[in-house]
Amino acid sequence: MSATLIVHGGTPLVGDIEVRGAKNLVSKAMVAAVLAEDRCRLRGIPEISDVQVVSGLLELHGVAIDSTDEDGELLLDPTDVAQAQIAAIDAHAGSSRVPVLLCGPLLHRLGEAFIPDLGGCRIGERPINYHLDVLRQFGAQVEKRPEGLRLTAPAGLSGTKVTLPYPSVGATEQVLLTAVRADGRTELRNAAIEPEILDLIAILQKMGAIISVDTDRVIRIEGVERLGGFDHRAIPDRIEAGSWACAALATRGDIYVRGAQQGPMMTFLNVFRKVGGAFDIDDEGIRFWHPGGPLSSIVLETDVHPGFMTDWQQPLVVALTQTTGLSIVHETVYENRMGFTSALVDMGARIQVYRECLGGLPCRFQQENYLHSAVVSGPTPLRAAEIEVPDLRGGFSYLIAALAADGTSKVHGSELIYRGYERFSEKLDALGADYQLD
Repeated sequence: MSATLIVHGGTPLVGDIEVRGAKNLVSKAMVAAVLAEDRCRLRGIPEISDVQVVSGLLELHGVAIDSTDEDGELLLDPTDVAQAQIAAIDAHAGSSRVPVLLCGPLLHRLGEAFIPDLGGCRIGERPINYHLDVLRQFGAQVEKRPEGLRLTAPAGLSGTKVTLPYPSVGATEQVLLTAVRADGRTELRNAAIEPEILDLIAILQKMGAIISVDTDRVIRIEGVERLGGFDHRAIPDRIEAGSWACAALATRGDIYVRGAQQGPMMTFLNVFRKVGGAFDIDDEGIRFWHPGGPLSSIVLETDVHPGFMTDWQQPLVVALTQTTGLSIVHETVYENRMGFTSALVDMGARIQVYRECLGGLPCRFQQENYLHSAVVSGPTPLRAAEIEVPDLRGGFSYLIAALAADGTSKVHGSELIYRGYERFSEKLDALGADYQLD
């Protein structure tokens, strides 16, 4: 069912909230547990719907999962991993892309895996051909069936050399989760090196994997015969922390994000400061606030790590509507991520989108007919509107806009936001937001 938030804007968000484990790490760490022959303990788990979906998928495959109220803890026991029914996987997976990442671990444990039709946020095609090509290189055989794809490995999986055409996070995760138990050595070139990837590597190393990371995006893995369990605290969610920072800027507020860490957010912090936002870092988190006075326009390009993260782009664009002058934003990671700007225009923002690469260098979407660059003119007062949430990050961005706007907005489909933002309503309450759930 679609949930609607009735948002009364114009009130600065002020208060103290907490972020826990990163959405983009936790689900992959849970998948890694399938490789283990002992129990695993994962701490700092956020209460988000994605965790519930992955838990359900793992339980379908025989993984016993217990949760405790203490420290957001999950205990995963993969001792009795078994093949799930195809219909059950398809029914439970929904828009989750976890089944494709389960392939490597399941091929090692059971000799077969199944991928149903995959969904996901409508921000890009997110093709799985990277994943399938990688799995074939390890020795997997892929059979197309009406209900999806069946993968087998009659001769087992062997190490290989992989060069990615783009440093895809998902494909890098696929290689890691497959190579650690493959026979022999694997070399991955042009790998993604996001903090969440490095945290996944830390988990696999705790389990007994042998993985080295070079400075030139090369990862080398020596396959091992057995992996044990792990005890790990997930890296904090830098996307959520940045989202609340943008909310503080757009609403002229002051938000302390407990759990936010400087290291994974250094690129974001530089941009936040260039725009005119203020922040203060201590051992427990980061305080973000609007210091008063005009904000500065900027030129920004998203990129893979260590560049500016694509998931920070949408909430930042809302804040850029309040800067003085012209800001230019060039999206280079997802081809359709600028679609959310049309609703902001309806709210009074002055944003024009372009097919051209409005950045320092042409990106892979050049001449691809995608509207992937934007010019934001400000400052413009935002007015209330009726909005439909398009995807997870776009949904949070619409909420920021509604909170910053004059009047009362209706934000439909807000349940999507709960996929990646823990205890969302409680945090709005803690920050003094004026809203009701319809």
